[in-house]
Amino acid sequence: MIYMFLANGFEEVEALCPLDLLRRAGCAVTTVGIGGDRILGAHGIEVQADIPDTMFRDSSPEMIILPGGMPGTRHLDESKTVDAALRAADHAGAYLAAICAAPMVLGKRGYLKDKTAVCFPGFEEHLLGAKAPLDSARVVRDGKVVTAMGMGVALEFGLMLVSVLKGQESAEKLRCAVIAD
Repeated sequence: MIYMFLANGFEEVEALCPLDLLRRAGCAVTTVGIGGDRILGAHGIEVQADIPDTMFRDSSPEMIILPGGMPGTRHLDESKTVDAALRAADHAGAYLAAICAAPMVLGKRGYLKDKTAVCFPGFEEHLLGAKAPLDSARVVRDGKVVTAMGMGVALEFGLMLVSVLKGQESAEKLRCAVIAD
């Protein structure tokens, strides 16, 4: 199962755009609300999470996704459930994905060590052990870790997640379906 963790103050576009794309691609994604199932985004948009964090029990997730935003990222970082989910995912060899400020949650726990990663400008100091990209990459995949810079690349981030889980051909078909070229 794929899990996206939402905490009060999350950046709505960074969560909902990738979530929409993954579900369009046929991926089963469960949203997990930190502190309850009604989560308020950074810009006042309330979202009904599929389950509250007290119901999270998966010891072998396929992917964990962390949207950024403040103070949402801080709440994710403080969550024992997120910490346990990341440990379970790492133990299972699952994918870890984070956008904007949220890669700091991965960095502080050592999941970015020797990985190329990006984040929202100003949060680089929290990407402990990570390598900076050689070019101006906005979305980066390094092995089982996917990171992205912020809300402006939420579509690219979502398509990368689809590519990782369903293959490049599926991601390209979806890109063509949602973007008029």
